[in-house]
Amino acid sequence: MKVEIRSEPFDPWAELATHQAGLPAGEFGASAVFVGSMRDFNDGDRVQALTLEHYPGMTERQLETLSAEAMGRWKLTDTLIIHRVGELRPAEPIVLVAVWSAHRKEAFEACRHLMETLKSSAPFWKKELTGDGERWLEKNTPGY
Repeated sequence: MKVEIRSEPFDPWAELATHQAGLPAGEFGASAVFVGSMRDFNDGDRVQALTLEHYPGMTERQLETLSAEAMGRWKLTDTLIIHRVGELRPAEPIVLVAVWSAHRKEAFEACRHLMETLKSSAPFWKKELTGDGERWLEKNTPGY
């Protein structure tokens, strides 16, 4: 189980390969991955940049708690969550959620649950830069 908050850009596919290479061979038969990237639009407006703020320490603990709960709810080999903070530009990865398990059902369900729960409960705040200036977002896009 690994959780990281980063202020620098990251390559989700390289992170995934590195993490998976450290897992015990043969202990998983399925992996499910979600990568979220910054869009250049929201609510009908063009978005030039996104600033993500978080509460250091609290955010990591919340994500660790979510991962631990998923490990207890499903038969998982491991989980990985990497989330960006700071200023992002369109197309840059914001979040990587990955889950490994013996079977696809658990991997799919746990990955979706982690991502949806993260979006609804982790302490992140978003500010968009549009042609009309800056605005704080009050809600996330709907998931489930």
